[in-house]
Amino acid sequence: MSSAAPGTPAVPRIAWILCGLLFGATALSFLDRQVLSVLAPSLTEDLGMSNTQYARVVSAFVFAYTVMFAAGGWLVDRLGTVRGLALAVAVWSLASAGHALAAGALGLGVARFVLGLGEGACFPGATKGAVEWFPPHKRNLAIGIAIGGSAFGAVLAPPVTAWLAVRLGWRGAFVATGAIGAVWVAAWLAAGRFAPDSGAGREPERSSAKPAWGEIFRHPAAWRLLLARFCFDPVFYFYMFWIPQYLSRERGFSLEEIGRYYWIPFLALGLSNIASGRLGDLLLQRGWSARGVRRTLLGAAAFLTPVSCLVIIAPGAGWAIALMAVLMVAHGLWICNYVALISDHFPSRVMATVFGLTGTVGGAAGILANMATGPVVDGHGFAPIFIGTSFLYPLALVVLLTIPRAAAALERRP
Repeated sequence: MSSAAPGTPAVPRIAWILCGLLFGATALSFLDRQVLSVLAPSLTEDLGMSNTQYARVVSAFVFAYTVMFAAGGWLVDRLGTVRGLALAVAVWSLASAGHALAAGALGLGVARFVLGLGEGACFPGATKGAVEWFPPHKRNLAIGIAIGGSAFGAVLAPPVTAWLAVRLGWRGAFVATGAIGAVWVAAWLAAGRFAPDSGAGREPERSSAKPAWGEIFRHPAAWRLLLARFCFDPVFYFYMFWIPQYLSRERGFSLEEIGRYYWIPFLALGLSNIASGRLGDLLLQRGWSARGVRRTLLGAAAFLTPVSCLVIIAPGAGWAIALMAVLMVAHGLWICNYVALISDHFPSRVMATVFGLTGTVGGAAGILANMATGPVVDGHGFAPIFIGTSFLYPLALVVLLTIPRAAAALERRP
């Protein structure tokens, strides 16, 4: 058993092991989704694909992922965290390896679509595990670790994929990442047998007690959480899909330079996720209320994000990268406390469903924002986008601050 402060329950060592595996799952999800973009130049040439066909392949993943975020969360709540995540990672690992069988755009698009179906359950499942296996005084840190793997997966994707492709070819690189997923599933199922209140056994038996969708939507916090995510998610999608274009077009970066520096903001994000979780736990242990912690840290993050508009006037590329890293630090502080806020208002038995719903809404906002970003950039450059993204987190904060203090019936159930 791990040590704990006097008067607080200790956290079983197996819970930390499972949290480390959740970190691995979210890292693997970002690694697997970015293999295609890293290999795109050689892959599209080998398969004779046009840019239009490649765009459709990418869209197949985004569509499936956005839809499955909500459906995958519901599935994890029904099956339990252990079995639900094992199924999700197994599906997307098979899909990742299946890219190697593609003979053209259609086959690649099908593999990409199935990859999105599997990955949609990853973050709802990871957050559910962090919430249900950790007491409140350690929950923020667990959430930060669980979701923080995604940033480290984004950091590792370019060098790992390039190394595999040089030695195994692009088809072999996809098979190798699928094999990594298989190893993770085996380790997860082995550790999951000892999970505290393991979802592999008890949760399906209580499935009839889970609230209906309508009951979730009647909760006074639900619509505000969804609207807030609709406001802030386009910023992260912009940083995921458009920053390489900005660095090339506005800062004159070569492909090699993009690979050399683009990972820095995501490393900042990963470190921020973990540090933010620890900070939230420390404040709770010092007597702060959960409501006070969320409002303070979300507010700090929201008021830090407007620095992103300074990117357009940064005197050099190094300053631009540094300001992007500041935005990612703020996002790490924000998303960790946003997830914790969900756990404050909803029990763990529906945590994956609710978080999945917010992810689907955020993904839809990201799709709409990406469709608008292209024409804006073509007509006016990146400046309007950076300026616009500066105000989205403060807007989301205003929405979250309207969540009423009073608890609803759904909150008080076990």
